[in-house]
Amino acid sequence: MTSLSASQRLQAFANPARFMALSARFLAPLWVVSLGLLGTGLYFALFASPPDYQQGESVRIMYVHVPAAWLAMFGYSLMAAASAVALIFRHPLADLCARSAAPIGAAFTFLALVTGAFWGKPMWGAWWVWDARLTSVLILFFLYLGYMALWAAIEEPARAARAAAVLALVGAINVPIIRYSVVWWNTLHQPASVFRMDGPTVAPEMLLPLMLMALGFTLFFIVLVLVRMRAEILRHRVRTLRLAQAAARAEG
Repeated sequence: MTSLSASQRLQAFANPARFMALSARFLAPLWVVSLGLLGTGLYFALFASPPDYQQGESVRIMYVHVPAAWLAMFGYSLMAAASAVALIFRHPLADLCARSAAPIGAAFTFLALVTGAFWGKPMWGAWWVWDARLTSVLILFFLYLGYMALWAAIEEPARAARAAAVLALVGAINVPIIRYSVVWWNTLHQPASVFRMDGPTVAPEMLLPLMLMALGFTLFFIVLVLVRMRAEILRHRVRTLRLAQAAARAEG
């Protein structure tokens, strides 16, 4: 028996019917776990974690802002990876995954910008500053909008998919810029305090709700992507069925 190549293994999971069956099996548990983590994280964030000795109660914005910023980068990284798979292996579900992730990633990016503004006002005295981290995240938001606009502007699906995939791959260079902007430039934004070589600098009673919220939001993100992909597949099936019925009526 010959071993399957990487492209053959990918194509084995390209069947929409197989995807629908697998996703239906995992959706309900993912919903329960993600909402449970978010509920637990919110309880610890609002009631069980202490105020910061400098920032006071405003530090609680961190428990939404930081996971939203992480997912803004995660969402675009997922789009870029799926776009690469679509261009290289012609995987039929890869473009669908990238397209489904775009509005969700854009929503989390917008949430990160808004919560960052509310957090920055008491800390910096301004709603917005042209800081390297803030500016690169704003560019990321525009990249999301540009990606969605390409899909809407080009009528032919194949051409739209190729153009959007190229934009996703080119725009992916902005993700490491966001990640390392606080290292490369003199910035008002605080440096990394969780994922550090020498360990987190966040107090354990604050780190726990932060990680609960981050994990809950991540699973929630995955659930929403799966739901959108399933909806697109069902919409395509309905459209195909209507076209077939119209063709049958025309022939009759």
